[in-house]
Amino acid sequence: MKILGIDPGTLTTGFGIVDYTDNKLTCISSGAINTNPKDDISCKLKTIYDNILSQIKIHNPDEFAIETAFYSKNVQSTLKIGYARGVALLAASHSDLPVSEFSPREVKSAVVGNGNASKEQIRYMVSSLLNKSFDNSKLDETDALAIAICHAFRKNSIAPTSKSSWKDFIKNNPDRIVG
Repeated sequence: MKILGIDPGTLTTGFGIVDYTDNKLTCISSGAINTNPKDDISCKLKTIYDNILSQIKIHNPDEFAIETAFYSKNVQSTLKIGYARGVALLAASHSDLPVSEFSPREVKSAVVGNGNASKEQIRYMVSSLLNKSFDNSKLDETDALAIAICHAFRKNSIAPTSKSSWKDFIKNNPDRIVG
């Protein structure tokens, strides 16, 4: 199953495509869609939409995962993230992809085991899980990969649920532990 994960933003939208087959995660592609800060919002949104649609056409993912909107102290920032989410969801809809949404806390819990994890902790765990270095990548890129990984974990129940614990997961999946 190929999953496209999106970390929406109007200046930078992260994307990451992972394949999850036979309990193995593989990074297919990832990157950041950067918009011109001088462009008006409609140009930025078109850039995001076109680039996401391009990734969908190139990689043909089976599923689409995106981070849910969160409330920020800055209402304008929250609205702009909502715009980016909207065009990303539209690209998924136009491509007939099933969509799943995950809160930032849910993504952090699934990938790091801590709902309050930092972006750097997410980058570290994404690198470990995918066995690939992302040291020179934007945090938006590794966040998008984390969203795709969270979806794989939730979809396939390989990560702990509210009825289990990380201790149970480690016991039942010793091959998934990164040294």
